[in-house]
Amino acid sequence: MSEDTVQSFQKTIADGAVFGLFMKTSDPAFVEAAGYSGMDFVILDMEHGPANLTAMQHNVRAAQVSGVLPIIRVNQLSESAISQALDIGAAGVQIPQITTAEEASIAVKATKYYPDGERGVCRFVRSAHYSAIPREKYFSQANRSTIVIVQLEGQKAIHNLDEILNVPGIDIIFIGPYDLSQSLGMPGDTTHHKVVEQMREIVQKTERKGVVTGTFTDTPQTLEMWRQAGVKYLSYSVDVGLFYETCAGLVKQFRA
Repeated sequence: MSEDTVQSFQKTIADGAVFGLFMKTSDPAFVEAAGYSGMDFVILDMEHGPANLTAMQHNVRAAQVSGVLPIIRVNQLSESAISQALDIGAAGVQIPQITTAEEASIAVKATKYYPDGERGVCRFVRSAHYSAIPREKYFSQANRSTIVIVQLEGQKAIHNLDEILNVPGIDIIFIGPYDLSQSLGMPGDTTHHKVVEQMREIVQKTERKGVVTGTFTDTPQTLEMWRQAGVKYLSYSVDVGLFYETCAGLVKQFRA
């Protein structure tokens, strides 16, 4: 991903907020359409989505063609999973189930080349234009422009939040509201006052540290609530869920 594109994304965050979708699709046409709609980013989901690495590479291409930033959510904290996602051209990675500062540090190091990290080195990959980008330029550019998003989803992570925020190199702390609600004993009730209160505390702590907060929303009301609360990386619903809702609405209208 070009450094200019990532810088533009970061400037948009600094000036306000960015907006995008979670996407489980294996069809790049949906990613391309999201880009043409004007969305800032798409989260290409390899944790809960069916796409393999080959399909995901086409999704990244579609994102770049249509001008939307491709973030890949990898399926686990794994150096190889992170490296592969970045090698195919993702602008950043979102790493789920981070619970400690040590895990957050491993995640950051896996995204960066020396001297900032320990990412596996290969310049014959798509992100380096298959070696067309000079090696010195590619490695330094990748270190500057790769976006690192760590996802916190349970009480252990929240307990360790202060230590996680002290790990250098994290760009965004993403709060997973559904897993968080489960960890509080109310799975799926993401608007329960206990869930909302804990999320607000996380947002306030991250703001004080100068780190951007992100979260998932699936109603216009929660989207606006978290935007007003200072969340700047706002994901809304999932491609297949939105498609279902549109179809269901059309069927209801037809049968009425």
